[in-house]
Amino acid sequence: MTRWGEARRRLREAGAGRTEYLRRALRGAGSERDALLLGAKSVVAAMVSWVLARYLLPLTVATFAPFTALVALQATVYRSLRECVQYLLAMAAGAALAASLAATAGIHGWTFGLLTLLALWVGRIERFGQQGTQVAIVAFFAFSSGQGRIDYIGHLAVSVVLGAICGLAAHLVLAPARHVHHRQQAVADLHSAMSRRLKRLAELLGGEDSDAEQLRHWRRDWRGLAADCDRIRATIYAEMENSRLHPRPSRHAKDTADTALPRARDAITVAERAMDHLRSLTRTLDHAQNSGEINNLPVSFRTAASSLLCRSADALQEIGRTSLTDSARLATLIEEATADLDRVERHERAVAEASPKVHTLQGTLLTDIGRLLAELRTGHETLTTEPAPPAG
Repeated sequence: MTRWGEARRRLREAGAGRTEYLRRALRGAGSERDALLLGAKSVVAAMVSWVLARYLLPLTVATFAPFTALVALQATVYRSLRECVQYLLAMAAGAALAASLAATAGIHGWTFGLLTLLALWVGRIERFGQQGTQVAIVAFFAFSSGQGRIDYIGHLAVSVVLGAICGLAAHLVLAPARHVHHRQQAVADLHSAMSRRLKRLAELLGGEDSDAEQLRHWRRDWRGLAADCDRIRATIYAEMENSRLHPRPSRHAKDTADTALPRARDAITVAERAMDHLRSLTRTLDHAQNSGEINNLPVSFRTAASSLLCRSADALQEIGRTSLTDSARLATLIEEATADLDRVERHERAVAEASPKVHTLQGTLLTDIGRLLAELRTGHETLTTEPAPPAG
């Protein structure tokens, strides 16, 4: 294929990707629609602020209005207010530095260098956050274009405030959508997937035939689910931020974001920790399958261990529910599994007929199952404990 043909193919693929992106945004709620709405609000807010600034203020400061409008339009209301306040503080600091140096030392090359040094130093203050570089940028404009004059700095401040008002107003008119239920459902789907795979492992340990390729496939599945954990956790934290200072009330009267999102966060923590033990369990079974040692395990042990995994799978499913966790059912599942685990361990220690390799394999499997149950028990305690009331 020629370079021109390859370029045309890439353009077609990019166009098809953009078309599919727009189709998903128009089809239903989700990250695509949120990004599309944020882009539309940014365009409108920047345009309105620029028109007002050109009509009300000198042209030399009109550009600051749409720029501030874009700064004020972040993915969440809380982040928008934070970035807006930090930018206003950076603007005030930069303008004050420029006015002070221009008034005391005049407009010279060395004073511009000193201004740059001071602006960069002040911009490193943690209070400015990501807007620290704006201290120097605003100082440059106020010093070079405005010659440090108070009237220019006043017009610049009005332009910035105008852009901030337009940007925040766009958020108040059409606030970012809330996705509390979607985040809960993502956690529930993850726990369901883990529960299904754990029951498949229980079937294998209970005596059903399985080849080594299937076990290797399950090991890759755990890596994929571990990546899903990180992604879901990030979306939960983003939604927790979206719920702060949000002007739109939650549609869920009995299950607000203040309780649902922390519970989803705790459930994803349980999934992450349980994932480590499930991967270890799958790896042990894979090695036992390859070496043939799994066939030497006593039938009674395989049946008991399979039952333990099934109970663990049910407990995992219970923890990931979108609604409140059934504390009594979850406690019963974990207590019964723990009691069965103790009986199996005592029986395994009492029996001396098996070979050392079989004893080692049994001990490894029971250790993984015991650690998994310990994580589920910790998750039960976390999810069923009443959260402390917020300060104030």
